[in-house]
Amino acid sequence: MATGHDDNIVWHTHPVTGADRERLHGHQGVVVWFTGLSGSGKSTLAGALEQALHQRGVSTYLLDGDNVRHGLCGDLGFSEGDRKENIRRVGEVAKLMVDAGLVVLTAFISPHRAERRKVRDMLGAGRFLEVFVDTPLALCEARDPKGLYKKARAGELRHFTGIDAAYEAPEQPDIHLDGEQLVTKLTAQLLDLLHRHDIIKR
Repeated sequence: MATGHDDNIVWHTHPVTGADRERLHGHQGVVVWFTGLSGSGKSTLAGALEQALHQRGVSTYLLDGDNVRHGLCGDLGFSEGDRKENIRRVGEVAKLMVDAGLVVLTAFISPHRAERRKVRDMLGAGRFLEVFVDTPLALCEARDPKGLYKKARAGELRHFTGIDAAYEAPEQPDIHLDGEQLVTKLTAQLLDLLHRHDIIKR
């Protein structure tokens, strides 16, 4: 996989800017990055937040871990290198969507701090909000919505985060959510976070 840029490829600046698109939407573009174990409730929360924002007239898009592997990242497996590439691609797509003036919600385990930091750095100051959905492993296993923990415990699924692969919890997330709380309560906390960062109006 190529890592550099061809000298014949140049970045084109267009007459309509990101600031122009934000004015059209009436709000800032930003990435709300949900991270946590499988079964922690990331996708459920991201979906609930998107619905709440949509009802408020906010332009959004939700990038979900499973969905992107049907197309954008369909050629990737689950090796360490492939998982890093998965997050890199998602970060690049999210960056384009932020430039389009959208509030982008991403729900990915994204187990490594370094990978999440790269996306934050790629987006720049004020464009990345890290949401840590902190749910005990025992509860995630009890939920096991896709049966992945059962397969991992049986040895049918290797390098599964939380079982035989590490999860590096955020040290200073923008918000630390208790994944055992009701979705409605957590959604309200997320809306308050966006208010405090002047992403949306009260």
